Amino acid sequence: MGEGGGDGEGGRYYRGMRDDIDPSTDELASSPTLADSGGVGATPGAGLPASGVVLGPVLGRGGMGEVVQATDPQFGRDVAVKRMHGAPSAASTQRFLREATIQARLDHPAVVPVYQLGHDADGRPYFTMKRLTGVTLEQVIADGKVGIKQLLRAFIDVCQAIDFAHARGVIHRDLKPSNVMLGDFGEVYVLDWGVARVTGERDGHGGAQVASLDGRTEAGQLLGTPGYMAPEQIRGEEVSPAADVYGLGAILFELLVGEPLHARGPAALALTLATPTATPSARRPAAQIAPELDAACVAALAAEPADRPTPRALAAMIQHYLDGDRDAARRRAAAELELAAGQAALAAGDRPGAIQAVGRAFALDPGSTEAAALIWSLVMTQVDPPPAAALAASMAEEERATRERSRRALVPYAAFFAVTPFLAVLKVASWPLVIGLYASIAAIMATSFINWRIRRVSPWMFLTVHLIAIVMFSRMLSPLALTPIMICAVVLATATIPRLVGRPVVVLAWTVVAVMLPFALEWVGVLTPTWHMSSEGLVLRGTLFDPSVALTPIGATLGTLAATLLVAGYVRTVGADRRDAQRALHQQVWLLRQLLPQSGTTAAS
Repeated sequence: MGEGGGDGEGGRYYRGMRDDIDPSTDELASSPTLADSGGVGATPGAGLPASGVVLGPVLGRGGMGEVVQATDPQFGRDVAVKRMHGAPSAASTQRFLREATIQARLDHPAVVPVYQLGHDADGRPYFTMKRLTGVTLEQVIADGKVGIKQLLRAFIDVCQAIDFAHARGVIHRDLKPSNVMLGDFGEVYVLDWGVARVTGERDGHGGAQVASLDGRTEAGQLLGTPGYMAPEQIRGEEVSPAADVYGLGAILFELLVGEPLHARGPAALALTLATPTATPSARRPAAQIAPELDAACVAALAAEPADRPTPRALAAMIQHYLDGDRDAARRRAAAELELAAGQAALAAGDRPGAIQAVGRAFALDPGSTEAAALIWSLVMTQVDPPPAAALAASMAEEERATRERSRRALVPYAAFFAVTPFLAVLKVASWPLVIGLYASIAAIMATSFINWRIRRVSPWMFLTVHLIAIVMFSRMLSPLALTPIMICAVVLATATIPRLVGRPVVVLAWTVVAVMLPFALEWVGVLTPTWHMSSEGLVLRGTLFDPSVALTPIGATLGTLAATLLVAGYVRTVGADRRDAQRALHQQVWLLRQLLPQSGTTAAS
């Protein structure tokens, strides 16, 4: 018996224990329903039970009984009184008292407790029990506002209550969402033990069978509710506790899918016999029902009673799911399938597909050293040629690094202009050459700035402006002094340009041209010769400044030192960039190793 959520303030409907039909009228005795305020015919004080319980309004009536709100003055608590009315037959009285007795012996939190059992002043049997407030599971499912995990916790309580009943030798035989009540304060109750069977006893209905069709209780038919009855119940076979498990499976199916397992009404009988088992995920694929819940539901709905789990085992399956546990064997089997798919993809040359499949295998079975080893091998082994997406990402990072180096190059090139204040002292020998040198350095700075801030500069432009600057710089002393240092600096810079790294012939050809072009221009007379051999050895002569002033031992030494330091600084910067990139790579490798079982990484290494 229970009281469910209804409409408005205090609006409730009262779900009574099963009222069997009145044989004299064949009138429906479905669970009574609370009407508007005041109840159905308030009869305070009428037929006062011998215990002194004060009766209030009638909460609902059936064909042969009624449920009355009452107050127990001894404890000052509200109770519900279920009593028979009219002139019940001996068989009806026997069934009524049997229901109360079965319910009373099930001393479980999910079974409504019975307080008293007896006859009132008019000789009618009655029993008092806890008065409930809440809603039935049927209403909750229809409303769709309660989360699935909360419903599954309530379902576990139902399973445990049924397991307790089975341990006491009682089989419910009519489990369905409308016979499960969720209380206002988290209570869960299994209602309506009116057609319950005690193991080893003859059917308490005196041979009459009762079935509930769309909430109606009718005589002369099967015990239970079509759509929730086990196949053996429909066939009229001896009912065992496994029949209740089938009802639990039908309730679980409805929780997961949001609709009954079988259509309600008499047609459900044939449907149950034809297809007793169904998979929730197949009925509602979009719900993404967990495989553990799918398996639990299918097991409970097994066609053969012996194949169904006990209520306790069914509750454990659901509890394991709520606790986050997974069927390890099923996970390992799924992981093996994914691993095999990954190996097949690798054999077919589909490396990305192999990585994805093996990644899924490792997610299913994190302890799989075989999956870990294959992941390690796939990730750490270089592919030639590299995947287009990976190559594009690498090129983008190199471009970023090149732009950053272009920014750094502005400082040493700008340092060249520090010589400007000393031009008067150095006695310029050829202003056109000095202007050309300044212009070439300015062109290099411009390309560096553009490459850093605006857009990528073509490698050909990079090589051309540096070649011009080298020719002009060779006028400083000669192509044999200082100029080789500058050429080496430019060659080092080309090693950081992605589009030149893969073209060694271009870099080597440019180096040859940069070294030979100043000599060739001197040989053909375009530029003034800056060196010759004498009896004293090799003589170098710059054409930019008066050598008597510029080319002193101290000046030559300081110039060579400055040029060498600039190149050394640039080389150090490139080396630091490479070191940082290498450290970042090894750190990523180390972090990846921590994701995998150590035995797997060892095997892979």
